[in-house]
Amino acid sequence: MTTSTTEVLVGGAVLAAAIAFGAYAINSTGFELRGTGYPLSASFRSLEGVSVGSDVRLAGVKVGTVTGISLNPETFRADMGMTLQDDILIPDDSAILISSEGLLGGNFVEISPGGSPFYYEDGDEILDTQGSVSLISLLLKYVAGGGEE
Repeated sequence: MTTSTTEVLVGGAVLAAAIAFGAYAINSTGFELRGTGYPLSASFRSLEGVSVGSDVRLAGVKVGTVTGISLNPETFRADMGMTLQDDILIPDDSAILISSEGLLGGNFVEISPGGSPFYYEDGDEILDTQGSVSLISLLLKYVAGGGEE
């Protein structure tokens, strides 16, 4: 069986494209091969628009990832687990809220740092939380209440 130079070049290009696609898929999903970081948790009224793998940001910079979401059957609140980078220390009076990237963008978790000299440690729970705001419900309230003066 003979192979031509063209077949080898086309095969190499297809292999390079497959590797590039795989690297892009891993990068865009937030998958990390290293398991560094420390876990924190928080409980929200609503986690609408946030899923496992969503960014956790501080001052607009990604500092962690959402690692788990579950419903607490006793409080009927959404419990969220996240992992933050080891070198990022969050003051223990910080707030955490769900923000959106814009009108059509997705949601992410934003940390609003406090001023305490003490920091959250491995496994702590952030108590000051603010859930997501549904734009549809705000629009419905505006339309329904727009006629009253």
